[in-house]
Amino acid sequence: MRWSGRPGVALFLGVVLSFSGTPGSSSLDIPLEVLSHMNIEQLPTITAQSPNTMIAFPFDESYSMRCAAKGNPEPEFRWTKNGQEFDPDQDPRLLPPEDGSGTFIIPNNGNLSEFQGIYRCYASNKLGTAISEEIEFVVPHVPKFPKEKIDPIEVEEGQPVTLKCNPPKGIPPLQIYWMTIGLQHIEQDERVSIGLNGNLYFANALERDSRRDYCCFASFSRIRTIVQKTAMSLVVRNTGLKTDSAPGSGFANSILKSKPSLLSPPGVQTYTHLVKGQALMLECIAAGYPTPKVEWIRVGQGLPDRAIVENHGKVLHIPNVQQEDEGQYKCKAKNGHGEASHFFHVTVEEPPQWTTRPESQISMIGSDVLIKCVATGNPKPTISWRVNGLALNEVPAANRKVFDNKIILERANSSDSAVYQCEASNKHGTILANANIMIMNLPPVIVTEDSLQYSAVQGKTIVLHCKTFSSPPSVITWSKEDSADSVTGPRFFLHDNGSLEISAVEEGDMGEYSCIAKNREGSRAITAFLDIKEPTKIVDPPMDLRILVGTTAQFVCQAEFDRSFNHEMETYWLKDSVVIALNDTENMGYLVDDGILQIANVSYSDQGRYSCVVRSPVDQDIASAHLIVTDVPDAPEDLMLSELSGKSVKLKWIPGDDHNSSTTAFVIEFEESQREPGIWREAQRVPGSHTSALLKLHGHADYRFRVSGVNEVGQGRPSEPSESYKTPARAPDKNPENIKIEGHLPHEMDINWEPLAPIEHNGPGLEYKVSYRQQGTGDEDWQEHVVKRHSFIVKGTPTFVPYEIKIQARNHKGWAPEPRVIVGYSGEDFPSAAPDDVAVEVVNNTLVKVSWARVHKDKLHGRLGGYRVNWWRLRSLLASKKSHGEKHALTFPGDRSHALVPGLRPFSEYSLIVMAFNGRGNGPGSHPVTFRTPEGVPDQISVLRTMDIKKHSVSLSWSPPVEPNGVLTGYLLQYQLINDTEEVGPLVSVNVSDPDASKWLLPDLEAMSKYKFYLRACTRLGCGPATSEECATTPEASLASIHGGISTQGWFIGLMCAVALLTLILLIACFVNRNKGGKYSVKEKEDLHPDVESQGMNDDTFCEYRTPLAHEQRTDRQRDP
Repeated sequence: MRWSGRPGVALFLGVVLSFSGTPGSSSLDIPLEVLSHMNIEQLPTITAQSPNTMIAFPFDESYSMRCAAKGNPEPEFRWTKNGQEFDPDQDPRLLPPEDGSGTFIIPNNGNLSEFQGIYRCYASNKLGTAISEEIEFVVPHVPKFPKEKIDPIEVEEGQPVTLKCNPPKGIPPLQIYWMTIGLQHIEQDERVSIGLNGNLYFANALERDSRRDYCCFASFSRIRTIVQKTAMSLVVRNTGLKTDSAPGSGFANSILKSKPSLLSPPGVQTYTHLVKGQALMLECIAAGYPTPKVEWIRVGQGLPDRAIVENHGKVLHIPNVQQEDEGQYKCKAKNGHGEASHFFHVTVEEPPQWTTRPESQISMIGSDVLIKCVATGNPKPTISWRVNGLALNEVPAANRKVFDNKIILERANSSDSAVYQCEASNKHGTILANANIMIMNLPPVIVTEDSLQYSAVQGKTIVLHCKTFSSPPSVITWSKEDSADSVTGPRFFLHDNGSLEISAVEEGDMGEYSCIAKNREGSRAITAFLDIKEPTKIVDPPMDLRILVGTTAQFVCQAEFDRSFNHEMETYWLKDSVVIALNDTENMGYLVDDGILQIANVSYSDQGRYSCVVRSPVDQDIASAHLIVTDVPDAPEDLMLSELSGKSVKLKWIPGDDHNSSTTAFVIEFEESQREPGIWREAQRVPGSHTSALLKLHGHADYRFRVSGVNEVGQGRPSEPSESYKTPARAPDKNPENIKIEGHLPHEMDINWEPLAPIEHNGPGLEYKVSYRQQGTGDEDWQEHVVKRHSFIVKGTPTFVPYEIKIQARNHKGWAPEPRVIVGYSGEDFPSAAPDDVAVEVVNNTLVKVSWARVHKDKLHGRLGGYRVNWWRLRSLLASKKSHGEKHALTFPGDRSHALVPGLRPFSEYSLIVMAFNGRGNGPGSHPVTFRTPEGVPDQISVLRTMDIKKHSVSLSWSPPVEPNGVLTGYLLQYQLINDTEEVGPLVSVNVSDPDASKWLLPDLEAMSKYKFYLRACTRLGCGPATSEECATTPEASLASIHGGISTQGWFIGLMCAVALLTLILLIACFVNRNKGGKYSVKEKEDLHPDVESQGMNDDTFCEYRTPLAHEQRTDRQRDP
């Protein structure tokens, strides 16, 4: 009922009824909170009882006849047995209960039969009496077959026989076995079978059925008992007639043919009644010779889908039979001489079941009370009524009107309070229900606690409780603190139990609410406080993962929530909806830290659906992801060989688990145990959707196979090997491949081929037939040679002519297929002619283009390999004398008529020849061609020295470049200051115009300063690369200028000592500075300051020239103007 519209709309609230788990009772529970406010008397209610049937199994120690009840005052108990009063307290053998209930215990003292019967419990107080359903106590006897003497049964061959079991009665289920005295089962088939009644039926007896020890065993599993019937003897006599029809001996017994008849059931029709849910078992056992076959039909429609034909077609079994399975069924037994049939009329019935169970209720004084009781069943149940356990006629009431399925109490008063019993019965059972009827008036009692605090999340639903108990029912209203009117609107819903449900909660719903309950006996009210919170939301949920087994999986779960719940938030993880207990030893692989779940060393069992739950006191959010564990496929199973033909075999297998990564291929390997035991080689690959493959096999081989699966993770373990299969020997399937024809000598032809692998021999005695003939000779006979090796040399051949060649394999079983013919050439000879018209075109001072006329193919005497150019330097153009310099060569493969020759020396004279070559070698060279290269820039100056170093000047000396590459026009001298500062001095240039100069004086230098000098040689085309040198000027005149005549003076010795000391100080300072590092880049400091240890100790060697390293040359070029 949704509450909206007018203010003051209220709900008439009835009491809350709760039902116990006892089938026959409907209890009226007054809440404990109400009882704490007032003492209200209550009718008794049965809360527990024993099952309707109790079997006294002999292996149990005791049997509890249970009966428990509640009420106010506490109920008292009594029992009836078989409808008569029974007092357990009067029998000292019965044990009283320990819980104060009506239960009593029957001990198993070996004499239980006198306790067998039907019991009923009565629970009473001053308000009324409740009764239990009937409890039948069954004491099973030990089943036994009667002691009897059974005469032997004698029949003729072909006649039917029935050996009767007649098992004793006992506690079901019953299982019948027919065995020999040696406990060997009698084999059953279409001719011999055990019926549902336990009899052993022979559709037609044969002489081999004769024996003296047919025993029927009856097994009662619930009482753990097996009993045996006296052994029976069956004698089957033959007819004594003979016929010639039997092969072999020529004689056989002649059995009289007979049409079918039914051994069970008798007659032509049977009426079967069974209870819904039971198993329908229809049986037809036929006699006749030959043995009849039994068919089943349902008249007018097909058999149910659940129908099962058992016992070689003789039993029709329909489990859990339903109403729609009713109808007429027919069995038909047929052989070649006729048929017999039987009809079954099946009726499905039901025990009583409640349609409307009588309900307990509280009604106000003066009202009319309706007690309704409706049950269904087949046959239709009979309804009977009791009040407080007595028949209605024993407790008359003027205001009570009784009908078939209901009772009406008119203008009821408190004296009409009682327990009414309704019992429904048919031939399949009885059901009973108690209904507590209380007639009373009570003012409202609000059971819900006052001033409760509720918290709700915006957008969610909250329920404010107001559980009320009263008679007559109360009117419930809810109001909010800021309004005297009842709360209204589509978001507010008032439940039957008085609770107020607010959906889609808003911030404005926060505040204090009041619940008021009223009836004519009074009123009560409580308040409730509602607080609105921010919702809990997972903002970074876990994502689906596919990972490899044995690795670590990680799920992330981060959430936002109301900050007032900072210390009350709970985060936990579920796997497949089960909470992961992190302190459980079974979950040692799980680690949770700051919302992150880690699963170490993932296994297949870790696969599943993982859910992160973030919970606050008022709401929660959940996010889930799937973990899929992948691995290589498991090994295939059950390898089987079929379609064995000697040349091929079909291999089948069952794929292993692909571990969530589809198998893309299967790799089939083989082992040939005769030649390579233990070595597995790949035979074939098939798509992952295949489960079989047709494999081609070689002859004279012993095969085993295995299979492995491949997926995106990798290749899995191979299967167990298949059974062995040895193929017979046969002729080779193929001829040699990769045939190579080579001619190492002019009049020979070498033939080589790739031999057949051992497994390709297909049998013993492998050899090769080599056939050849010169191409273009028409029908000339083939020259043939049989060899066992895989090479052959043909001698006496013309030079480089084509031959047709074929190679065929054979073994003791025959020849391989006809081989294909290939063409090869005999041996080559040197070319006999040189290229003509050789010409040279100068491209620049280091590169020329050479051209020539091709050598005619008739002069090549082989397959053209290409052309080779040889050249050598005759002289520099500055020298007049020629000499034969070092020879150089370049090879140009293929048929061509020109080439580029690089790497020449400028301003030089060269000579050049060209020759052709083939596989045999080089032909003659062409006539030499002489050419000259133009002038270039000079090479680097080989020696640069500093000498005569003074305070303000330095003299330089040098040697000219070894290769001037032209006519020298002079030198370019440059220098700059390079003291230990961040900046270097400007670069000063001096042109030395005399090409023959070898020294130069540089004046006006700064004293005690370090300089770097650069010198280049120049021609008309420019200057070559620089050679550099460093040197420092002295503080005074140079030692060399004052050396003569004064070297023995004292002041000179003192000056030398001072200079030495100063030099030592400078060296130490340089060393310290070098270790500390300056502001120069490491590269520039290396350029400007060579290693001191490599310098000389006198003026002449202090600045010796050394060839600069590659990085120094690059630095010098960067500084050049």
